[in-house]
Amino acid sequence: MDFLALDFETANDQPISACELGIAVVRNYKVVESRSWLIRPPKMEFAAFNTRLHGISEADVLQERTFKELWHELQEYFSDELLIAHNAAFDMQVLRSLLLYYRIPFQPMSFTCSIKLSKKVWKNELERFGLSTMTKFFGIELDHHRAESDAVACAQIASKAFREYQVSIPEEIESKLHLLLGEVTREQLIQPRNKYLQMVKKLPDKKRRSHWR
Repeated sequence: MDFLALDFETANDQPISACELGIAVVRNYKVVESRSWLIRPPKMEFAAFNTRLHGISEADVLQERTFKELWHELQEYFSDELLIAHNAAFDMQVLRSLLLYYRIPFQPMSFTCSIKLSKKVWKNELERFGLSTMTKFFGIELDHHRAESDAVACAQIASKAFREYQVSIPEEIESKLHLLLGEVTREQLIQPRNKYLQMVKKLPDKKRRSHWR
């Protein structure tokens, strides 16, 4: 299974305030490359809470490139890849917001969430599925809230989930794990979702009631 795991850290609660990006490139279930970049946000407004989490301050990014300036280097990693993040709703919102803010052209990108994968695979072993809990469960090293470390941990967790269900290509996430992929487009952000819940939502009310009997 091949994919790109990623993690964004932000300066504040605005999705365009990314101050660090980490990635982990996975080939045949193994991390073959990991990297991180500090990013200069459009506005230098660092919330104290965020800085306490990741340790990044205005001084750390003052001389760094903006996301737009980095994109020519990042683009090759994102091209034609399945994207995965832990709590992907957050990271994909950041990614899409940055692309739109800087008016960067992009093709639709498919993604899934390693939390959703974990809930499918280890629902009987665990009650919580945050990155700290999952890494402790598997004995994975983690420097939490530093983007590269979070991305590598996400990649290792997702790889374990795919191996458990013998998922070797993105299409099998739906057929074997019954999760529909999310998608990042210019028009909208479509979240990954449970295949069967999606089917039930499409049923007429009468059929929906009988479905659950």
